[in-house]
Amino acid sequence: MAHSRSQSSHSQPQPESLAAYSLTGWEISFLDPLRDHRNALIILNQPFSFPLLDRLWHSSRWHACADGGANRLHDLLKDLDGKDKRHLFTPDLIKGDLDSLRDDVRTYYSSRGVRIVYDHDQDSTDLMKCIAALVEDERAERHVEVCYYTTSARVRQNTIVILGGLTGRLDQTVHTLSLVHKLRRSRKRTFVITDDNVAWLLDAGEHRIHVDHTLFGPTCGLLPVGIDSTILTTTGLRWNLTDHPSSFDGMVSTSNHLLPEEPIVSIKTTKPIWWTMELRPLAPIQGPPPQ
Repeated sequence: MAHSRSQSSHSQPQPESLAAYSLTGWEISFLDPLRDHRNALIILNQPFSFPLLDRLWHSSRWHACADGGANRLHDLLKDLDGKDKRHLFTPDLIKGDLDSLRDDVRTYYSSRGVRIVYDHDQDSTDLMKCIAALVEDERAERHVEVCYYTTSARVRQNTIVILGGLTGRLDQTVHTLSLVHKLRRSRKRTFVITDDNVAWLLDAGEHRIHVDHTLFGPTCGLLPVGIDSTILTTTGLRWNLTDHPSSFDGMVSTSNHLLPEEPIVSIKTTKPIWWTMELRPLAPIQGPPPQ
């Protein structure tokens, strides 16, 4: 069902109080490699463009390919506009059950000193295995940015940026949504991006999203995946919602629009909900990226 334009009252239960929920600010800085930040990039086995890869790569300090993601990276860069750029984008890690990794790709990255890890665990996907490797590096306090505390230790986290995961096979897409939904309990920030969209999970509470309209728009959506229902209130959209129930059995806010004159979108939700924005075609990076 498309977006609702109604802001009238409903004969639904009143939303629970949001007073106890935190206010979370969001900004998509990982598309600007000239800014000072650290991210962990995980490349999945799905197509992507060079302009997108270029921006994500140079805004990340840790780079991993989930099994066949290495094939995608290798093949895109081997003959890019007549030039071999593979050596400029050497990942830190290739990990998975390696059933998709081609022999020629494995040979090339082995010669470049890339760590290639076979993990036979059939109860975890290649994406999950790469995240586990990132957690190990974070425990060793390498490639880190955000801090949070557990009952026993201080742990430092990266922002995870997953390249792919929202296109191709439906079962893999649902796995991406499910995994990020569960990761909200242990990770502060996990984003999923393709050449068409960027998406992430907004936990219960209030959110302020800073929108760069040169990069995103016009469409956006709020998707109640993995929950029974939620109550939404928004500002900054063409069709805003006020205490509006959203569920798969009811209203799903798709094909809404960002307003160019509104730099901030605010969202209140009583349950976790997916937020997605359309990604505009990316221009090449101007000038040399930071080394």
